[in-house]
Amino acid sequence: MVALIGFSISLVGCASEELNGPSDDKKTSTEIKGSTDVTQEDESTTNEDSGSKAKENSSIQESETPSNPNFVSAKVTRVVDGDTMKINLNGKEETIRLLLVDTPETKAPNTPVQQFGPEASAFAQETLTGKQVQLEYDGPKRDKYDRLLVYLWIGNQTFNEMLLEGGYARLAYVYDPPYTHYKAYMKAQNRAKDGELGIWNLDNYVHEDGFYYQDNESSTTSVNDTYKNCSAVRKANADPIHKGEPGFGSHLDGDGDGIACE
Repeated sequence: MVALIGFSISLVGCASEELNGPSDDKKTSTEIKGSTDVTQEDESTTNEDSGSKAKENSSIQESETPSNPNFVSAKVTRVVDGDTMKINLNGKEETIRLLLVDTPETKAPNTPVQQFGPEASAFAQETLTGKQVQLEYDGPKRDKYDRLLVYLWIGNQTFNEMLLEGGYARLAYVYDPPYTHYKAYMKAQNRAKDGELGIWNLDNYVHEDGFYYQDNESSTTSVNDTYKNCSAVRKANADPIHKGEPGFGSHLDGDGDGIACE
């Protein structure tokens, strides 16, 4: 009789479990697994969305960066003098000549080293040697010596302007205006003149045709005089000399192009 009662209680317990479903522990485990799967799917979707947005933002930034065909990257390998350098451009060595500036000579054939020439060269060597720079063209890219004619950007300023504002160079060779940076360069030169910096600290040394000393009461040539030959022109650092300039004569212009002693 007791055994029969125990067996009945056992059957009732089993029936109750079937009606109520699995235990809370089992249910919690299943729910956690399902929740984890959903979370992983959400994270995957979020990562994909973030990646797409990053690519989209990158494309926007690239399209907003303007490309300027007048700017070229290069590396300065050697300084020849204050206004002339050697560069590595796309694996090839090129010579560059700075636009709109002229520094006193240190390497010109048959010309003695001029005052402030070594200082200009030293400044260029210290500032440029081994540096990555940007070249900006403005007009013809090469001169008759096959040198590249450039504004030389280092950081956010051109080295051309740095020479002028430091009194290492004069504004020169303004042949085919307008030039992009002419006004800024004129202001830089005026600041150096006002401060009597460098070449502007030497009385009567800087002239429109170069660097040389000359008495105020006399000149190398008068308006009606011409140089005897190109040797005299070069001795006065006046080469090349253009038609209409003091000292020009047709006998100096062998090819008749209006530019003598080139």
